[in-house]
Amino acid sequence: MSEPQETAVYTHGHHESVLRSHTWRTAANSAAYLLGSLKPHMRILDIGCGPGTITADLAALVPEGRVTGADHAPGILDQARRTADERGLTNVDFTVADVHALDYPDDTFCGVHAHQVLQHVGDPVRALREMRRVTKPGGFIAVRDSDYSAMTWYPAVPGLDDWRELYLRVARANGGEPDAGRRLKSWALAAGLTDITATSGTWTYSTAEERAWWGGLWADRTVASAYAERAVEGGHATTEDLRAVADAWRTWAARDDGWFAVLHGELLCRA
Repeated sequence: MSEPQETAVYTHGHHESVLRSHTWRTAANSAAYLLGSLKPHMRILDIGCGPGTITADLAALVPEGRVTGADHAPGILDQARRTADERGLTNVDFTVADVHALDYPDDTFCGVHAHQVLQHVGDPVRALREMRRVTKPGGFIAVRDSDYSAMTWYPAVPGLDDWRELYLRVARANGGEPDAGRRLKSWALAAGLTDITATSGTWTYSTAEERAWWGGLWADRTVASAYAERAVEGGHATTEDLRAVADAWRTWAARDDGWFAVLHGELLCRA
């Protein structure tokens, strides 16, 4: 097998404010575009599984098959295992992996899934080639990534534009591409994939509960997560700048007319 090629740094880390978002994700709200391709017997690789909520959903949807959740960060896998155990799932396992150099033979899986992964890796084209390599002929490669420059909100609270500009700088300095959503098809073509269905999906936060949750987790992430540390250590912002951005998030969340939409690019490719 080739040596791991990961050169990017995961921007968010695994602070509680990050996991607050990740554990909210389900197959229904984050992978609906691929659910029609699932069959009960399938063996699936879920790359970048994080705390395992989507992985567990996929395992429940392939009861005669098996799902392997893989993540580059070993520490998060204990939580993923607990997620599966709490749901009584016996057809799921978890492992450490680098998407650039997967430790599986060719044609191992019926499908490979990666949610919010390619925006954080050093070489997304190589990652897609690896995903295709381990997928059986006729199987699927499914990827979904957000696009930060395409995120939109109301009202125009002072400070949220600063948040986006800061996030773009930090993510790119870490070796990733925060506007991955719009690039997925281009990357797939460069990886040699040809049978590609490109779609898009959104998350929308508008109710008082949704605004408090989304605005609160970003306010906390901005001052307390690995992202905050990298922003300051990289010279992209001061702690005062970060506090101002966090305040902007709380101001937005308190607005009765607040609305925020996250756009995602989605690809369903056949091997």
